[in-house]
Order: sequence, then structure tokens, then C-alpha cells
Amino acid sequence: MNSSLRTSASGMLAQQRMIDVIANNLANVNTTGFKRSRVSFEDVLYETVREGRVADAQSKETLAPVQIGKGVRISGVLRMHGQGSAETTGRPLDMSIEGDGLFQVQRPDGTVAYTRDGNFSLDASGALVTTSGYPVLPGITLPADSTEIAVSPNGTVSARLPGSSEPTEVGRLELARFLNPSGLSAIGENQYVATDASGEPVTGMASEDGFGRVIQGTLESSNVEMVQEMTDMIAAQRAYEINAKAVRTAEEMMQQSNDLLR
Repeated sequence: MNSSLRTSASGMLAQQRMIDVIANNLANVNTTGFKRSRVSFEDVLYETVREGRVADAQSKETLAPVQIGKGVRISGVLRMHGQGSAETTGRPLDMSIEGDGLFQVQRPDGTVAYTRDGNFSLDASGALVTTSGYPVLPGITLPADSTEIAVSPNGTVSARLPGSSEPTEVGRLELARFLNPSGLSAIGENQYVATDASGEPVTGMASEDGFGRVIQGTLESSNVEMVQEMTDMIAAQRAYEINAKAVRTAEEMMQQSNDLLR
């Protein structure tokens, strides 16, 4: 009987973890460039009550093994890197990527992180940085007196300088993409770092080799779908309830067995 309690408890724990993931998705529904996560489950150990055997050698009739499962566990939490919709802001330093590329930023410890959040600004020296102040690679600095900043779909950043009638190119954004973007590790601040699962980054220019194009004056919204998350939440809640019912049933059966000995 204790086995059924542990099995049902594993189901309750798994559904609680699913609710945790859904809650995080919903909490970030308005986070720029956020990618929703999805939980995957797998069954665990089995108790083999009877091995498979041949019931009749002449007719070659066989009997399948009798196995009883011992519960469920989370096999993975996959991040879904589907494209979010582009929201127009009109701000010249806001950028979104239409495609698979990611912006590259340099963190204070010298490591490179990757993001879909193109909410950029300029620091005191005119360098292009994230909202957290991290430089956007490969490093683009605009002169203090530059005006009419423009970013082309291929990532070229131009600005009009004093005394010049034509825009002057001041740099070009370099994007990165991964063979398995779901393997990236989220570290907060809308950023990811590469892992063995994601593979090494492939870098290149926007509008080339499938990196996607840069769209100025827009930000990529979260790809969280409210209806889907609410549906998943209801399914997880019902699964949790039925596992809790199984725990109560097992406890009642144990109580009845104890009463027989009195």
C-alpha cells in the first residue's frame, strides 16, 4: 500500500512543478523577448511481478510480463524559441530580430551572453548597451553629436554627423545562432549562455545565412499564449486533484486493513 502512496505523491510533485513552470510563463507574458517553457514527463521504475514466459510450447503461446509502474518524474523543461510578435515603439535604439539570430552582449565577467531583447540605449561614452549596461557586441559607439540614428535590416548602424549631408556607418551588429537553442541556459536579465547541449554559437551578419533580419523601432514580445497556458494550468490542476484522491483512497484502504486486526 505504501507503494501507491509514493506513486501518487510523485504525480502530485510532477504536477506542482508543471504549475511552477506555467506560473513563470504567465509572469513573463509582457517580458521582451521571453520564450515560454514546456514541461515533459517520463515514467520511472517498474516492479516486475511476473516475467514474460511461454505458456504453451506446442502452440508457442506467450504471456507478457506483469509490471507495475512506480510513478512519474520530469524529464525536461524545454524552452520554446518560437517567434514573438513585433511591437512598434518608434524608438530608434529599439530592435527586434525576425529569424533565429540572437544579439550578443558582454557581461562584466567577460563572458558572452545572448538575448532576443533589443531594448538598447547609449551609455555616457555613446556605446550601445543593454538596459543592464552590458555592451552589445561587436561594440558600437556613436559620436556624441550624432543624429538620425538608423539601423538597416542587415544590422548596419548609421548616423548623421555634423557637417555631413549623408549618414555615416558607425558599425554593424553581429548575431549568433545555435543548432539547439533549447539547450541554452537562462541566467536572468533576458539573457542566455551557451552549454554543451546548445552547442557552440555560429556568428554572422543579419540577413545572411538564416540569422534573420533586424527591424528598427520594434521590440519582440513574449511568445507566451495566455489561452494555452490557462488550458495547461487546468489540466495540471485536475491531474493534481486525481493524484491527491489516490492518496486519500490508499490511506482509507490502509485504515480499513488496520481495523481488521482489532
